[in-house]
Amino acid sequence: MKAVLKVGGILLLASSLLAQTTAPAKKTARKPAAASASDVQALKDAVAAQQQQIQALQQQLQQTNQQLQQSSQQYQDTQQQLQKAQQAATDAQTTAAGLQASVAQKDAVDKLNAQYADIQTTLTNNAVSAQDEQKRMSALESTLGRFRWTGDVRVRGEDFFQTYSGCTACADRNRARIRVRFGFEGKLNDDFTAGVAIATGSLGDPTTTNETFTNFFDRKTIGLDKGYITYNPVAHKWLSLTAGKFAYQWQRTQVTGDPDTNPEGFDEKFSKDFTSVPILKNANIQFMQLFYNEASGTGGLFHGHDSFAVGGQVGGKLELTKFWTMTPSFLVLNWRYPDAILNASYFATQATTTNNVNIPVPGSDPPVFPQFPVPGEGPGCSTPASSGLQTSQSCAFSPNGMTNSTFVDADTGKLRFLSGFLYADLILNNTFKTKWSRLPVNLLVEYENNLNASSHPFDFTVTGKVADPGAATRQDLGSQSHVYYADISIGQQKNRGDIQVGYAWLRHEQDATIASFNESDQRAPSNILQHRIYALWRIRQNTTAAFTFWHGRTLDPFLQNAVLAPGMKISDTPGVGILVPGSGQTEPWLNRFQFDLIYTF
Repeated sequence: MKAVLKVGGILLLASSLLAQTTAPAKKTARKPAAASASDVQALKDAVAAQQQQIQALQQQLQQTNQQLQQSSQQYQDTQQQLQKAQQAATDAQTTAAGLQASVAQKDAVDKLNAQYADIQTTLTNNAVSAQDEQKRMSALESTLGRFRWTGDVRVRGEDFFQTYSGCTACADRNRARIRVRFGFEGKLNDDFTAGVAIATGSLGDPTTTNETFTNFFDRKTIGLDKGYITYNPVAHKWLSLTAGKFAYQWQRTQVTGDPDTNPEGFDEKFSKDFTSVPILKNANIQFMQLFYNEASGTGGLFHGHDSFAVGGQVGGKLELTKFWTMTPSFLVLNWRYPDAILNASYFATQATTTNNVNIPVPGSDPPVFPQFPVPGEGPGCSTPASSGLQTSQSCAFSPNGMTNSTFVDADTGKLRFLSGFLYADLILNNTFKTKWSRLPVNLLVEYENNLNASSHPFDFTVTGKVADPGAATRQDLGSQSHVYYADISIGQQKNRGDIQVGYAWLRHEQDATIASFNESDQRAPSNILQHRIYALWRIRQNTTAAFTFWHGRTLDPFLQNAVLAPGMKISDTPGVGILVPGSGQTEPWLNRFQFDLIYTF
C-alpha cells in the first residue's frame, strides 16, 4: 500500500511540472515578446532539469513496478504455502483419525497376525508333507512302471444246430458265456520277470476259461491261471529260462493243445537274431519239461512213476523275399505214462456224480449201479462207455470227451490207451505283405504225426477187458496218427479299425494227439473233420467284435469212442439214426455259431 501512495505522489509531481512547462508557451503565443539570450538559456536549463527529474521518476517507476511484481509473486507463493499448510493440516487430521482407528483395531490386527502365522506354519507343514507324498508316489510310480497289466472280458453268445431225418433227440442249443482274465507281469530287475494271472473257468477243465450263464446266478469260479518266473539276462539276451505255470513258449496251434491251456513245468529257449545274414533272420532251439501228474508211493498201475512230457523244438525266421516272411518250426514231444489221465481222481475232474459198484439197483439185469451226486463243478469223469467200467472204477480226465482208443487191462482192471504219444509236429507260418499295409495275407500249414500210435485202431465193437490189444484191432485200417491243418486269413488285429477274416480246415485222426488237451470248441477232441470261418473287427483300440462258425463232424463214426449225434447208434439193422457198418454213412454236421465282444485291458 505504501508503494501505491508513493507512485501516486510521483504522478502528481510530474503533472505539476508539465503544467508549469506548457503554460508559458501558450501565454507567449497569445502575447509574443522578445526574449533575451539569458532567458532562453535559463529556460533550457529548467527544461533539462525537468527532463532529468522525469527520467529519475521513470526509473523510480520501473523500480516500483518491479517491486510490485516481486510482491505479487511473493503473495502467490504465500498463498500456495498456505494451501499446502491447510492440506497438511487436513492430512494430519486424517492420519490422526486413522491412527485412532488403528489403535482401536490393534487387538484385531494382532489376532490376524497370529492366525496368519499359524496358516503359514500349516502351509509349510503341508508343503513338506506334499513333498514327502510326492516322493512316495514317485517311488510307487517307478515300481508300478515295472509292471505290465494284462487281461480281458469276453461275452459270448453261442448256438448249436445238429439234426438228421427222424431225429427226436436233436434239440437246438443256445447259451451265453463269459470269460474274465486278469494278470500282471513285473520286471523288478533287469534279468528276471515274474507273472501272475487269474481266470474264470471250471477247476477241472484246463481247456477253457468260459463260464456259462446258468446255475441260478451263482458266483463263478476263478482260479490261478498262470504263475511263473522268467530269467532273460541283459548280458545274454539269447537265453530265456521259464519255470512255473505259463503260456506256451513255443510255436503251436490248436492241434496239439487248446489255446486256453497253460502247461506247467520248465522251458529253456536259446535264440539268436541275425541282421547281416541274407534270408535267415532268427534261429532258435528250446526244450520243455512238462508235468501233468505226480504219483505218490511206489505201487499201483504206474509203480510210482510221475507222468510228464519232455521234448524240444527248433525254429527260425526267414525273409524269403521283400514281401514273404516264413516262421518254420519242428516239435518233438514225448508223453510219458499217459495212462494216469484215464485213471484220475474225482477231485481232478470235478466230478458231479459217482456210483456204488457194490450195490446194484434191485432187479436190474444186467446190474445197474445208482449214481450219487457229489459237490463237483464239472465237467466230471469221461470214462468211455466202451470200457464197461463205472465212473467210480475209473475216472478219465478229458473235459471234452475221450475219443482216443482205450482198453481195460485184463491183468490190472485199469483203463489204458491203445497208443503211446510221441508228437512230431511241423508248422510253416507264412506272412505275405500286400500294397495295403493293414491287409497282409497269412497262411499257416501244419502236419503232425504221432510216432507212437498203434498200427491199427479199435473199432466200435471193442468193449470191456482186453487181454491182447493187438488182436482186437481193425487190421483193414492203418495207424490213426496224422493231423493235417491249414489256416488262411487276410488282415490283422493291431490298430483301431483293423479287420481280419479267415478260413481253417482240419483233418484230425483218432490217436494223433491226446484227447484231453485238444481244442475245446471243435466237434470233438480227435477223429474229426472240421471247417472254421472267422472274422474279427477291432472297434476300438481295446475292443474287438468277433464271429466264428464251426462246421464239423466225426471223421470215422465206426471207430471205438467215436462221438455221434444225439440218438444215433451203430447197428446192422437200418433205421432212423442208425449207422450201418460198411455203408459209408457219416455223422451229420454239427454247426456252431459264436458271437463275441472282447474288451482287453
